[in-house]
Amino acid sequence: MSDSDSVKTMLLTGASRGIGHATVKRFSAAGWRVLTCSRQAFDARCPWPGGEENHIQVDLADPNDTIKAIEVVKSKIDGRLDALVNNAGISPKDDEGGRLNTLETDLRTWGKVFHVNFFASVVLARGLKDELSAAKGSVVNVTSIAGARVHPFAGAAYSTSKAALAALTREMAHDFGPLGVRVNAIAPGEVETSILSPGTEKIVEGLPLRRLGQPSEVADVIYFLCSDQSSYVTGTEIEVNAGQHV
Repeated sequence: MSDSDSVKTMLLTGASRGIGHATVKRFSAAGWRVLTCSRQAFDARCPWPGGEENHIQVDLADPNDTIKAIEVVKSKIDGRLDALVNNAGISPKDDEGGRLNTLETDLRTWGKVFHVNFFASVVLARGLKDELSAAKGSVVNVTSIAGARVHPFAGAAYSTSKAALAALTREMAHDFGPLGVRVNAIAPGEVETSILSPGTEKIVEGLPLRRLGQPSEVADVIYFLCSDQSSYVTGTEIEVNAGQHV
């Protein structure tokens, strides 16, 4: 099926800001219907059509709420889901706004971070596997450069959850492939969003491209992985980081 044959549908978590917000705009501009998930109710200022009726308010830190959301999603789609983008992520800080390391992060915080950043991704994909398979769809997991190396601002729970999500991407690609579903990941680096930490400019000075990324540039890569242009790409993680890994 070509992109022009019918309206395609995507489910996106973490849609309220930054990369998620840019992703909704990118797919909407291409004619997709976008179902959004976030902890917040729909914001009427969001500039895309059908936003409120296509929004699911869900707390991905709550396993029961996540499981219930699957049935809500199913009620909004006609047995087909062309793309699932697992973008939601949290990175708690200490009382002064600093990173929480392995010595300071309590067990409840570890659990909350992993529920949002890791478990929700596989729960949603597994719960919607029939709909993804019917559309020969695509899953994109948003990981992070922090999943591959210690980051000065990202906490230990966040970093390890993103590393686990990269490994999950490979496992899911193996398991979902026979269903006709591709599963990939993108690992953004320093992207200009509202959650940038002070001191990020020092990291940017050392990047080969010498600049922050824009959310729209990340959204473009997500779109590529959900389009027919990447029809033979699965089980991979694309780094979107201005060469931060070199």
